[in-house]
Amino acid sequence: MPGDKSITHRALILSALADGVSTMKGYCRGADCLMTIRALQALGVAIEVEPDVVRVTGRGLGGWREPARPLDCGNSGTGLRLLAGALAGQPFFSILTGDDSLCGRPMERIVEPLRRMGAAIQGRQGGARAPLAIRGAALKGIDYRAPVSSAQVKSAVLFAGLFAEGETRFSEPLPSRDHTERMCRHLGIPLTADGQALVLPGRPAFAGNDWVIPGDLSAAAFFIVGASLVPGSDVRIEHVGLNPARTGILDVLGAMGADIRIVNRRDDAGEPVGDLEVRAAPLRGITVGAAQVPAMIDEFPIFCVAAAVADGDTVVTGAEELRVKETDRIRAMTEELRKINVPVRDTPDGFVLPGGAAVRGGTCMSHGDHRVAMALAIAALTGDGPTTILDTDCIATSFPGFHDNLLELLTLSD
Repeated sequence: MPGDKSITHRALILSALADGVSTMKGYCRGADCLMTIRALQALGVAIEVEPDVVRVTGRGLGGWREPARPLDCGNSGTGLRLLAGALAGQPFFSILTGDDSLCGRPMERIVEPLRRMGAAIQGRQGGARAPLAIRGAALKGIDYRAPVSSAQVKSAVLFAGLFAEGETRFSEPLPSRDHTERMCRHLGIPLTADGQALVLPGRPAFAGNDWVIPGDLSAAAFFIVGASLVPGSDVRIEHVGLNPARTGILDVLGAMGADIRIVNRRDDAGEPVGDLEVRAAPLRGITVGAAQVPAMIDEFPIFCVAAAVADGDTVVTGAEELRVKETDRIRAMTEELRKINVPVRDTPDGFVLPGGAAVRGGTCMSHGDHRVAMALAIAALTGDGPTTILDTDCIATSFPGFHDNLLELLTLSD
């Protein structure tokens, strides 16, 4: 699998803020992470990029320089939001922008706490949409209680907290993925927990370190579902990240009856990893509620495909966050699944899938969303005829090798 996209973004930014050299093995080479590398280079950070290794020479908390032009984050909400936190405490002016999809996504959720810390941030719709213009300032720590659970908001606030005077405290309704916390421990940053709150003292000095980036479980999910649905499948996926905040898809598929074994468990740079062995198995419909959503938020498009052919109804509630991802994923998946004879019904915060669909060939749109495109490709494997998926260049944002990996598995099956 490609390196984990969420971890790669964070490792790049934290390494750029550290003192000294950090080496990243197995990084994600998708377009999203490459845009973060280019943005950091424009901020004066020396980064050497090789096919499987990145070397970052960190400049410390005060070493970035003012960029000569706006920083283009492409389609990456993670890159833009995390960079906004790191730029909020820099003593210069910067602009963060991206493609049309990214500039339409909500930014007030990071702008509001960063402004409370003292950053001057302007943007479209009062700062609710990118481009964001940031005038860095002397920040102060705050006690921020986020209204929604979001690892991106958490990371943006904590990255800004590295520059703040005093203590920054962050809490959220439900625990979101904890990559940032684990990575801070790996770098020796004194981030601690106080009940449900994370506590970060301002202006810590920390040195660079080496990283081994695990394979992206969100990318693996497409092949896990494909192996579950295609008769006779027997697939092994190696060195996959198994962070407990990310394994909701494994729990849900297990509850549906999927045959998934985890072997060779180990730990790399603070992150649990392992190998997955998946065999074809009949699936059954289940109910997924709000408490399960944060741990599988990126996997819902491919989960829809599993539910479409499962035996019995699947009902999802509490997933309104899906409406503000790369696209409105609830709308996109319901529209496209209907085109291939899946009778799905969307609701304001989720969807209802009767299951047992007889998938037909057809022509579908990706809506410019990499996860929608890959999910539809897996759904097409179960159809009664050819399926054409339009606008699939977006897959390169996270998984440039998806097409080749899928063809390899299909060739082996022949």
